[in-house]
This record gives sequence, structure tokens and C-alpha cells, in this order.
Amino acid sequence: MALFDELKEKVQGKGIRLVFPEGEDARIQGAVVRLAAEGLITPVLLGDRKAIDKTALENGIDLNQVTLLDPKEQLEADQKAMVAALVERRNKKTDEATAKLWLEDVNYFGTMMVQMGQVDGMVSGASHPTGDTVRPALQLIKTAPFSKRISGAFFLQKDGQRYVFADCAINIELDAETMAQVALQSAETAKAFGLDPKIAMLSFSTKGSAKGEMVDKVKEATQLAKEMAPEMADRIDGELQFDAALIPSVGQSKAPNSAVAGQANVFVFPSLEAGNIGYKIAQRLGGFEAMGPILQGLAKPVSDLSRGCSEEDVYKVAIITAIQVQNAR
Repeated sequence: MALFDELKEKVQGKGIRLVFPEGEDARIQGAVVRLAAEGLITPVLLGDRKAIDKTALENGIDLNQVTLLDPKEQLEADQKAMVAALVERRNKKTDEATAKLWLEDVNYFGTMMVQMGQVDGMVSGASHPTGDTVRPALQLIKTAPFSKRISGAFFLQKDGQRYVFADCAINIELDAETMAQVALQSAETAKAFGLDPKIAMLSFSTKGSAKGEMVDKVKEATQLAKEMAPEMADRIDGELQFDAALIPSVGQSKAPNSAVAGQANVFVFPSLEAGNIGYKIAQRLGGFEAMGPILQGLAKPVSDLSRGCSEEDVYKVAIITAIQVQNAR
């Protein structure tokens, strides 16, 4: 069975509600109509009602089965409740006047809907930069227990091959502790896609073939990840070069005593630079479909689209977000 057929079976009819702050975008509208028609999620579109209707009319999109919400039309009582909840969530670091200004931004409004339990998750980023999606999530939803940072993974698939690459989107520099956390976050993402995670901590060195601070960082990260999740210790290994992690014959040659070398399906890169370049090479030269970034480590699911996304990308990222909701339940 194809991957997304498997994922759709897991979320269909589960009553998962996702909010889409960019309701005026035709790509968003087309995707949510499909998602609603297939019973995969209950979508909520945010935005100016007239602008949403205009886009739908111009593109022949029927939104009758989709909930539309214009924040400007919210009842005063609802607005007060959301402002109060935001101020409380910020531990009074943000006053009411600032909270009201924030909530005029659809990403903050949508994020507060998630935080208050009005919806289960959020998908944004089709017409906003990553920071506009991630910032409200970090300020209001915050990180999950035991996570100090979030990270961004990509799920790559081609034919029967399925892999998780991280961090490819969020942390520019990873110290050993952050790299260890990314490894464990990525293991959970792999499980959500039906993978039995085998995690390679990547380097330009395999088992001491090179020396230096960058190699030492990956070694330390590997040990920390094993200590953080001892039940996963035999499924995490490093430092490994990419070929040693992926190719059985190379893994056997370079790391013969490793239970991960040559069998890895989760690849943790030592820097954002390496991770971002790596997934794009796999996508553009290797012909892999790359889905993401999948935000990892948040207390509740929020997904960030690429501004160059297609309707199909929105559709698939929404399904991935729904899977995160279902797993959290």
C-alpha cells in the first residue's frame, strides 16, 4: 500500500480539526476541500471572509463544507477570552494591548486556537516565511516536555525507500545536546510514518577515521542520545559517514560491529547547512519526494509549508499534521 494511503487510513474519520490561517490562498482552499470531502480532517479557514469568498469564486472552489472564520468578526466575549488566555500563557510578559495586536495576525490567532484546544493543530507558511509560523508556536504552544528546542525534519520517499532527514530547517548550529534531542525527536517522526527507527549520527568520519572538534561533537551527541533514551541505545550509532550509514557493504567494511551502519533510515546531520543541502540533493538529483519541514519538539502540532508549495503539498502536509495529532492522542 502506498504511504499516503496508509496514513489516510490512520486519520480518516477521527474528527481531527486543523486550522489554516491563510484561508485566502487558492492552494489552501483546494487542499482543504479535498481533505474535508475525504473525511480526513475538519478544516477551519482563517482570514477576511470577503477575500476568501473572492478567491473561491475566481477559482471555482466550493467551500460550503468548510468552516470559515474571520477573526475580525469574533464576538467581543470570545476576543476577551483569547486575549486573557494569551496573557496567561505568556506569564504576563505580554500585556493585553500587545496581545490584542498579536491576535490581529492570523498566525497568532490560529496558534491560540491550537493552544486553547479549539482545534488540534495548525498548517501555515504558504504565504508567510517560516519565522511567522514558528515564532507564535514557540511563544504560545512552547516545546514538549523534555525538549529544549524544536527541529525540522523531512520525510523522503522513492519507490519503497523511506527515510527521515533532520535537522533541515530550524537550528543553524547544533551542539551535542541539541543534536541528541533532534535524533530522538526524529525517531518519533519515523515511527509516525511506520518506520522502525535506526538512527545514524552523521559526520565526515566513521568510527574515528578522522579527528577534530566536529567529530567529537557527533560522538558526544551519540552518547547523550543513548543516555536520554536507553531503550533506543542499540538503534542509535555514530559517528558515521553517510555511505557507511546507508549502504550495507560499506557499513560492514567501515563499522562492522554497528547495528545501525548500512541499515539506517533516520539520518541526523551535524548542522542545518549539511541537512538542508543533503535533503535537496536527494530530492533534486536522487528523485526522492521530500515532504516537510515537519516541526518536531512542539507540545502541539504546527506545520510549516514552503511558500513555493503546491496544493498537493498542502494536502500531504495536512495529513502528516493529522498523524502527529493522532499519535499525540
